[in-house]
Amino acid sequence: MSLSPHHDGSALYVPEQEPALGQTVPVFVRVPEGTDVRQVHVRTTGDGEPRFVEATVDRRDGPDVWWRADVEVRNPVSNYRFMLTGTTGYRWLNAAGPVDHDVPDHGDFKLVSHAPPPAWARDALIYQIFPDRFARSAAADGRTPPDWAIPCDWDTPVIGHGPETPRQFYGGDLDGITERLDHLDRLGVNTVYLTPIFPARSNHRYDAAGFDTVDPLLGGDAALVRLADAVRARGWRLLGDITSNHTGDAHEWFTRALADVDAPERELYYFDVATGDGEPTYESWNGVRSLPKLNWGSAELRRRFATAPDSLLRRWLRPPYGLDGWRVDVANMTGRRGADAYTHEVARLLRAVVAQTRADGLLLAEHGHDHTGDLDSDGWHGTMNYVGFTDPVWSWLRRENSAPGDAAGQRPGAGGWPDGDAPVPNFLGTPGGVRRRDAHAVLATMNSFRSLISWRSYTHSWQLLGSHDSARIRTVVGDAARQEVAAGLLATMPGTPVVFAGDELGLTGGNGEGSRTPMPWHRPQSWDVGTFATYRALLALRRDTPALRHGGLRWVHADADTLVFLREAADGTVLVLARRAAGPPVRLTGLPATGSAGSGPAGENVYGGAPALRPAADGGTTLPGDGPTFQVWRL
Repeated sequence: MSLSPHHDGSALYVPEQEPALGQTVPVFVRVPEGTDVRQVHVRTTGDGEPRFVEATVDRRDGPDVWWRADVEVRNPVSNYRFMLTGTTGYRWLNAAGPVDHDVPDHGDFKLVSHAPPPAWARDALIYQIFPDRFARSAAADGRTPPDWAIPCDWDTPVIGHGPETPRQFYGGDLDGITERLDHLDRLGVNTVYLTPIFPARSNHRYDAAGFDTVDPLLGGDAALVRLADAVRARGWRLLGDITSNHTGDAHEWFTRALADVDAPERELYYFDVATGDGEPTYESWNGVRSLPKLNWGSAELRRRFATAPDSLLRRWLRPPYGLDGWRVDVANMTGRRGADAYTHEVARLLRAVVAQTRADGLLLAEHGHDHTGDLDSDGWHGTMNYVGFTDPVWSWLRRENSAPGDAAGQRPGAGGWPDGDAPVPNFLGTPGGVRRRDAHAVLATMNSFRSLISWRSYTHSWQLLGSHDSARIRTVVGDAARQEVAAGLLATMPGTPVVFAGDELGLTGGNGEGSRTPMPWHRPQSWDVGTFATYRALLALRRDTPALRHGGLRWVHADADTLVFLREAADGTVLVLARRAAGPPVRLTGLPATGSAGSGPAGENVYGGAPALRPAADGGTTLPGDGPTFQVWRL
C-alpha cells in the first residue's frame, strides 16, 4: 500500500502549537513523490468567508514533497483545508483525509487560540481507581459500615445487576491507595485519577451528600492530604471527580430545598408542580430520584459550585489537598434540560475558575457518545473518548461467539462474562451490544470523530479500554493475546492513556458495576503476570518515545484483521502494526527513509519481538503476517 498526501495538527505540520489570535502561522502538507499533485492551495473561512492562498514547495525530503502555506488565526477557532490540484482535477484534504468530492467545513483542520491545556497533560499516563475496591488500610477495620451498606469481605463476589449493586461495601480507603503506590510505580503510570471521594449513600459516591469534606469512610480530609503528599513526592499528579449535573438526594442543598419551597437552595434544582399526593416532582439524572439534577440557570449555583472564594471547585485544588484537576461526571448533560442550554457556558466558567485557582489545572469531561460539539469552545480540555476509541477497539477485537471460558482458560466470575454467547454490551447499552467489525469500519469510526475536533482536543482526550462504567477489556476480547493488541493501541495512539485498576492483572467484568472488582492483593497467584508485563513494557515504550507522546498520526494500511500506522515527530518515527489474527504479510511502499536495501537493519523492533525491517531492492517493506500480534519498529 502506498501513502497519501497528509497533514495533521502535530508539530511537524503546525510548528506553532499555541497560536495567538491574530497571528499568522505556517502549515505544511506532505505529498509523496509521484502523487498527482501539481498545485496546492489552502482554504480558510475567517469570519465565515472562504479564501484561498496558494502554497509553495518548502522542501523535498526523501520520497516526500513538503508544501507550505500561511494561515491567519482570524477567529478563536480557525478552520482550514487543502485543495490538491492534479492533471485530472482537484481533491480536498481535510481532517478526515483526502476526498474527491466537496465537503462541509465542520471537518476542516482547526487552529485553536484559546489557552492550551496544561503542558503536563500530554505526557500523562493515568491510572483510574474506584476507591471502595482498590485497597483497605488497617484503619478501615475500625470503621462502622453505614446504614445503607451491605458489608462485604474482599473476596465477596461483585453483584453486577440488582438493588444490592450500589450497596455492596468493601471498605477500600485512601490510605490503602497510599500504601499501594509502589504497584503503580512498577506499572509505570504518573497520574492517579480517583472516582468520587465525597460522602454519599452508595459505594460509587456519585450521589454526593456534600462537597465540603472527604468521606470519613475513606479516611477523611487528612487521608486525602496524606495521599496527595505521597503522589506529589513521586512527581505525579492527582485528579478528582466532580458531579456537575446532579447531587445526591441526601445533599444538604437538596434536603433544604425539599423541606422549604422558599429556601434559597430551591433554585439550585428543577422542581415542578406537586403530585396529587403532595409529593414534589423534580428533574433527576435519567429519572433516578436519588440523583436530582442541578439547574445551571441559577446564579447561586454558579457561585456555590464555582465562583465563590470558598467554592467546592476551588477548595480541593488548593493546598493542602492540591488536586491537579477534575474529571467532570456527566459533562454531556450538564446544563442541558429541555430549552435550557447552558453546557458551553458552564464548561467555560469551570475552566476559568480552575485556571484562576491553579494555572496548570486540568478539566476533563465525561462523554459517552458524540462529544464533538462540546470541545474547542474554551471549556473542557478534552473528553473520555469512548465513542472514538473504546467502542471501535472493542468492536474490532471483541471475542467471537464462543462458550465462556474457551479463551485462554478464562472463566467467568460474578459480574464477569455476559450470559452465554450474548454480545458484549457497549458503554451505553445500544441494543445488540458491540458488533464485531473489520478494521476498515473501525478506522472509519475513529476518523469520523477525530476529524470533527481540533488536534489539540483529540490529543488531550482520554483513550481508555474500559472504566468503572463499562465491561473490562479482558471480558470483551476474551484472551491475553488480543488484550495485548488493545493495550498496544492504547499506548501508541494519540491521546492520554488511561488504565482502569485491575486491567493490568487481567481482571474480568461484564458491565460497569460488575467490573468494579476488588484488587486481589492477597491472591498474587491469581494475577496474570504476563499481562502485567505487557502493560508495563508498553507504558515504558510510550514514556521513552517522544513520537508516541507528541507525534502525528498517519494511517498507512488497513485490512479486515490489520491496522498499520506511523507516529512521526521531528526527533523520530515509529511504525506500528496491530493484528487481531494471522493473515497475509503486508507490503508497504513510500515509508520514510529507512536505509538502503541490504544495508542492515532499517527499522529496529522496539516492541513485540519481530525481526528488524529491511527494505527490498525496490524500496518496499514487508511486515510479518502472524497474529494476534502487536509490533513496533523505530524507523
